[in-house]
Amino acid sequence: MRHKVGTAKLKRDVGARNSLLKNMVTSVILTDYIVTTVPKAKAVKPLVEKMITLAKRDTLHTRRQAASFLETPASVKKLFDSIGPKFSQRNGGYTRIVRLGFRKGDGAELCKLELVGTELVKRAAERAKRREERLKARSEGKNEEEDSTES
Repeated sequence: MRHKVGTAKLKRDVGARNSLLKNMVTSVILTDYIVTTVPKAKAVKPLVEKMITLAKRDTLHTRRQAASFLETPASVKKLFDSIGPKFSQRNGGYTRIVRLGFRKGDGAELCKLELVGTELVKRAAERAKRREERLKARSEGKNEEEDSTES
């Protein structure tokens, strides 16, 4: 019997499951979000939270622990250089699962596992980009008006 045994098997053997989880954690750290099925997201979420907790401590030992789990050196660098300091004042709850609906092919429920706070940064960047474009268009419009009045 499997009373109180907490790991999700995800229909894989041990090696395949560990590889899947490591790759997904690495992807979340590199891209700030992943789109996957709900059971996989629920299995990955505690691992991502653990990596961020390691990054908040930022010692040589925690860097080595993270490097032994994550797949790429770039992910370790991003984790400790940008993600760890960003969540330094937050006590847990670094990720969120947003349900997206059902996949067309097999009907599996999809969700987005994302780092908390990343959507605000992206929205702000998009807003700033649109504002620059509007200002540029206005200045070009004024320049055209000045050119037409000079002629």
